[in-house]
Amino acid sequence: MSRTVAFVGLGRMGGPMAANLVRAGHRVLGFDLVPELLATAAATGVEPAVSAAAAAAEADVVITMLPAGAHVLALYGEGGLLAAARPGTLFVDCSTIDVADARAAHEAAGAAGHHSLDAPVSGGVVGARAASLTFMAGGGAEEFAAAGPLLGAMGRKAVHCGTAGAGQAAKICNNMILAVSMIGVSEAFVLAESLGLDHQALYDVASTASGQCWALTVNCPVPGPVPDSPANRDYLPGFAAPLMAKDLALAANALRAGGVAAPLGLKAAELYADFAAGEGAGLDFSAIVHTLRPRNGTPA
Repeated sequence: MSRTVAFVGLGRMGGPMAANLVRAGHRVLGFDLVPELLATAAATGVEPAVSAAAAAAEADVVITMLPAGAHVLALYGEGGLLAAARPGTLFVDCSTIDVADARAAHEAAGAAGHHSLDAPVSGGVVGARAASLTFMAGGGAEEFAAAGPLLGAMGRKAVHCGTAGAGQAAKICNNMILAVSMIGVSEAFVLAESLGLDHQALYDVASTASGQCWALTVNCPVPGPVPDSPANRDYLPGFAAPLMAKDLALAANALRAGGVAAPLGLKAAELYADFAAGEGAGLDFSAIVHTLRPRNGTPA
């Protein structure tokens, strides 16, 4: 069944996601503060709206893909999307934000007479373009079912993780695993270099042995073994280092708040914060490998 969807936030992730909804036969009203992004989305069939509220006023479902919780809560706030939307509209936030902010967004939506779902994604820009994202959803079972066809048009898998905020909880846990894995894979390649072991040889062994993981076989941090990895495109971001740093900061906050002992997760947050603030600002998160070589006496 075709739906009218308001899509707010048409950047590197949101733009392709909105385009996939159009391809699936839905009417998509899009808005972004950056005119160039709105123009790019329009070329894919997204109908430009004059404002986020104007888009929400006509929609059955409102999807947001924004940088941080503060942006989501501001848009949901007084005179914003919740006030503009028709009663009973489904709000789906695909941003990666703090669990507390996600729960506050759910509470605000419910108080305004709407339904809501937090549904952050995994898969990066490549997944957004290919409609192969994984959605981690928090909210009610009915809301998850209602959003299902739209999530299916933008991704390959959607998991109902639990009540409000559970999608965000799953996202930060998943990305903590990914970050620690990427650092471990990168360290292994640097060690291999110091021992005279060829990148391809290590990949051929580890990719079919106990070292196999997504960070190795999909997003390999060195050029050569995985042709589609960012390492073969001068580390042009698929998942940018600053975004990984942001997600790890959310995980670190949750770890400290919960008194959870996770030394590797906290160290990964520290390493990515430093990397994203420096040479990694415009690079894929796999470029963290560059920071390991000088420490081991190997040229970067």
